[in-house]
Order: sequence, then C-alpha cells, then structure tokens
Amino acid sequence: MDYSSRGVRRPVLAVAALLLVGSLVVGTSRAREAQPLPVAAAAVGSRRAPERHGLSLDFYAKTCPAVDQIVANVTAARYRDFPAAGPAVLRLFHHDCFVEGCDASILIAPTANAGPAARAPPKVERDMEENRNLAQEAFDTVELAKAAVESKCPGIVSCADVLALAARDYVQQAGGPYYDVKKGRKDSKVSLAGKVSGSLPRANSTVDELLRVFAGKGLGAADLVALSGAHTVGFAHCVHVLGRIYDYRGTRRPDPLMDARLVKALRMSCPSSGGSARVVVPFDVSTPFRFDAAYYGNLQARLGLLGSDQALFLDARTRPLVQELAGNQTRFFQAFVASVDRMGSIRIKKGKKGEVRKVCSQHLLAV
Repeated sequence: MDYSSRGVRRPVLAVAALLLVGSLVVGTSRAREAQPLPVAAAAVGSRRAPERHGLSLDFYAKTCPAVDQIVANVTAARYRDFPAAGPAVLRLFHHDCFVEGCDASILIAPTANAGPAARAPPKVERDMEENRNLAQEAFDTVELAKAAVESKCPGIVSCADVLALAARDYVQQAGGPYYDVKKGRKDSKVSLAGKVSGSLPRANSTVDELLRVFAGKGLGAADLVALSGAHTVGFAHCVHVLGRIYDYRGTRRPDPLMDARLVKALRMSCPSSGGSARVVVPFDVSTPFRFDAAYYGNLQARLGLLGSDQALFLDARTRPLVQELAGNQTRFFQAFVASVDRMGSIRIKKGKKGEVRKVCSQHLLAV
C-alpha cells in the first residue's frame, strides 16, 4: 500500500464524508461495535509471564472433525445480517485473553439477584466498566455457534475454542487472512470482576503503559503493533475521543497531533456534551469495514482515532513497526496471524482446571 504524500491526502480529504456516514447510533445493523482493546494499565513489576500450554490443530480430529466448518457456517450468516458482529467478536476475543487467559470467562453472564433479602451475587468480568460496551451481537454469535457445535458434537468443544474460531472467521470475512486456529482450551470455572482492572489497555494509554500490559501477557512490542491493527475494522464510542478533540490534557484545545480535519469531522458527530452515549465513530476513517493495512497509514497521516493508537507512530520504539506494516499488507497479515496465535495461547485452561460448558454464558454446574 502506497502511503506517499499523495497517498496520505486521499483519506484525509475523505475524513468528513466518511465520519458523517460512519458515525452511527449503536442499535443499527452496522454500528453496534465499540472501541479498542481498552482499559487501565497496571505495572507488571515482578509478575511472571503467563504460563503457556500446548494446543494443537487436530485436537478435535476424532471427536468433532467438522468443528471449523460448523462455526464458519454460523459466522458467515451472522456477518451477512450483522456486519458489526465481526469486529465485536474480535474485540471479545482480545478482552477474554487479556484477563486470566483465553478461557471464555468473559462470556459468563451476571447472576440475577434472587430477591431483596438475598445475598448479592459476585460480580463477573462483564459487570466491569471496561466490558460494559462489549456488543451483544458478539455474545449472541458465540452462543449460536456453540449451539450449532453442540448439536453435532455434544460436550466436546469448549466455548473458548468456539470464540477463537469465530474471531478467525470474521477476520477472513472482512478481507483479512485465513489462518489455522490451534485448539484444546477449556472454559474457566470462574469469572471474577476483580481480575479485569489493569489487565487491558485504555483508549489513552501511553506506549509505556501498553508495553507493560502486553509484557504481562508474555507479548512484546511487535505483538502490540500487530494486534492493534485489529482497529482497522469496527467503531469506538464517542466518549473515548472527547478528550482528544475538546480538552487534550486539560488545555481546552484538541490534540495538536490529530489532523485538524479529523478533529472537525469528529466534533460534528461527537458534541462535547449532551450527545448520545450510543453514537460511535470508525477506527479507520478510510476503510472501516475492511480488514487491511490502512490503519497504519492513518497513523502516519495523524488520523489515528484513539490516543493509544496514534501513540504507536509517535513513539520511537514502535514507529518503525508501524511504518513497516503500513507499506506492506502481506507483512501485516503475517504479523497479525503470528501475534494472534501467541495471544490465543495465553494462560489457557487444561484438564481439571477447566470445564466444557454447554451454554457459554453459564458455568457447567449452573445448567
């Protein structure tokens, strides 16, 4: 992809029009996806890198050989009807893996209080502010895919593996690479709200904070830049950009490093106050529904939507990686596949440490 000065101006000139079209209210078929890999970064300190277990491509070769196709049939139908479900599932997979590993703990639904005298049920990951904007389409897609798998291979395939497969399918359906998914994860027996804080990047994280969070998962700078490329599709809620376009670091001015035309276009969609909390804007102002390397070219043109995205080009440690991927979509696809494979192996559950749920939103004993 050419990001010479001529190539950079094209998305800039289209910014206002794209944002007017792309700024949608959550609830329409194309705009229910949300933001980043978000949330607060905490110091890793002496924390050990997460333990990794072996996964395999043929884990279900004898017990459920058609699992990839079963899930793909569901995701393809969902993508036709709800395109925003694609980036929503991809984001759901990231949020799951970054909190206690890829174990489907994010899928556990909150438990309803039995009554006024009943003891309040413990909060789960989905109760936390960082996860409250996760799109319902994503959860619904995984449940539908899991139900289809259960109808053919009951009690065999974990929700964690279904989620990993569905994320892969959506990357491909949006124009990205197809890649083989290693399997063998089990579902977590717990989902603890207290594990969320500090486990995910925030929309305005610095590169230091991002690197610290990724290091805590056993991932490096190259993984950070490659996985951030998931923001080539999907949308962010306006709340995540208000600071950059109205009051950057308390200056009452926009971020001087954001292209002025992008600031103007975003202000049309995201008023400083009184706007709908459900309005979203695209991460990628040039090809918001296409999984491609345009995200990195946007960073070079100061068109990064989130502060945490734009920071990758501004920091000397990550800028060369952004430049490499911006100019070579094949290289981006290769880097993304390698990094998502590493992410998909974070602290997975094996044996008695996990379970295989029948319904992804409920623990096995609760069904």
